[in-house]
Amino acid sequence: MSDLDDIDRRILRVLAGDGRISNLALAERVGLSPSACLRRVAALEKSGVIAGYRAVLSPEKTGVGFIAYVLVGLNLHTKGAQEAFERAIARAPEVRECHNITGNVEYLLRVEVADIAAYKHFHNEVLGTLPQLNAITSYVVMGSPKDERA
Repeated sequence: MSDLDDIDRRILRVLAGDGRISNLALAERVGLSPSACLRRVAALEKSGVIAGYRAVLSPEKTGVGFIAYVLVGLNLHTKGAQEAFERAIARAPEVRECHNITGNVEYLLRVEVADIAAYKHFHNEVLGTLPQLNAITSYVVMGSPKDERA
């Protein structure tokens, strides 16, 4: 289902903002009958356009008081080095996102931990022990005036 029409886009916009909205309320918001809306959502799910639904967690209520974006450069630019790094990062619960990027470094990580002491432990004992590592640059999040991740 690569050809999305305006109604599909409206459905996706509403669901991105509230994945738990009832079908009846969604249908009203996008101007469809409930049965037509349900068919559309099912088709979007089946085609993979809607890949899943998630709960948005409160960092404060889950013990996350420190968030950093971390740029990671590798010392070897090989497939094996990247795969080894990615396997290690997959085992690190502190890393909530890992993106292979272009530019001067290979990876951008989103790291969420309780506090600066926990980040220092992650920085030294997790990242700092990886043999593929060449450079780490940390950017501490001071606030998030817009965050649409779900």
